[in-house]
Amino acid sequence: MRNIKLTIEYDGKEYNGWQKQPNKLNIQGTIEKAISSITNEQIELNASGRTDAGVHAIGQVANFKTNSNLSIDKFAIAINSRLKKNIIIKNAEEVDENFHARYNCKKKTYRYIINNSKYGTAIYRGLQYHVPQQLDIQSMKKAIKYFEGEHDFKAFKASGTSSKSSIRTIYKANVEKIDDKIIITLTGNGFLYNMVRIISGTILEVGLGKIKPEEIKYIIEEKDRTKAGKTLPAHGLYLVSVEYN
Repeated sequence: MRNIKLTIEYDGKEYNGWQKQPNKLNIQGTIEKAISSITNEQIELNASGRTDAGVHAIGQVANFKTNSNLSIDKFAIAINSRLKKNIIIKNAEEVDENFHARYNCKKKTYRYIINNSKYGTAIYRGLQYHVPQQLDIQSMKKAIKYFEGEHDFKAFKASGTSSKSSIRTIYKANVEKIDDKIIITLTGNGFLYNMVRIISGTILEVGLGKIKPEEIKYIIEEKDRTKAGKTLPAHGLYLVSVEYN
């Protein structure tokens, strides 16, 4: 039995998230079907984590077990030939039989993109969240640093979170402005349900002058969801990379 690790990029607009669901178009089921058509086996894909409906990925990671003899350098080409153009296998490699995309994950990096131009964008409207108001970038940069370190992120999780603990570690948190885009990037050992979108919404409130940068510290400490910002829409969010070392 071989264990194959895939690195996957997808545009989540048309999909009801990663997870398999009956009668709903999803990414996991779509890729499993493509692999099964190649291997003639029932395939179970294990992902590093589930992305919600509308969320994109640049470097999602998943693995599956197979008895197929197809050479590893042909796997990505074969799977891609059976997928729509909004999902691409960027890399396929054979890994140790004990590797599991979710359980062995050490770090993840997410990115949220805000289009801060006056009129938005026609071409990238499904890939960026448009905010026409002028934002205070320096305050946003100052505020994001309060998220670094180990904290209880109870104020930044959506209801319905299944995780028992809301303590997570953010290794790196940044805000940068590139042309009309404001990019919020977070690297951590794990993220709660909607955590990145709520943190991004809170940083946006800072940019709009509704929350002061130094107030972030107290919002984290008070663990009160109502004190944090709104949950920003899914279409601005990207899973950038997953690390295992």
